[in-house]
Amino acid sequence: MRSSCKQLERNERRIAELKRPFIKIYEDNATGNLNDERYEMMSQNYEAEQKQLEAEVVALRQEIEVQERQNENIERFIRKADKHVGIEGIDPAMLRELIQAIYVEAPDKSSGKHRQKIHIEYDGIGFIPLEELAKKETA
Repeated sequence: MRSSCKQLERNERRIAELKRPFIKIYEDNATGNLNDERYEMMSQNYEAEQKQLEAEVVALRQEIEVQERQNENIERFIRKADKHVGIEGIDPAMLRELIQAIYVEAPDKSSGKHRQKIHIEYDGIGFIPLEELAKKETA
């Protein structure tokens, strides 16, 4: 998120900076120091850059908003989970509070052993692959 915020700041700063050269070429054209053809080319370049930057600003703001919502959801989940630190078992109330859904795939016997995958969707944060959880426990 930090890089998105920095890029947003750079884009907004550049949009503000584009006003000066645009005014300068306008004045140069008005005084005859810049011919109409050159003025058109330069103004189109500045306008194209400005439109591109403005589109990026919109996308970056949306991305930052999504990331902020995800951070809020994760913080809310952590606050809920902190209440259950050191538990020995899972009770129904805890399941309802922390888990949105549990998906169990059909059994796979192709390897000669009965295997069944389970996917857990945590409330507010979505799916965390079991491999990721196992990595964090061993680290």
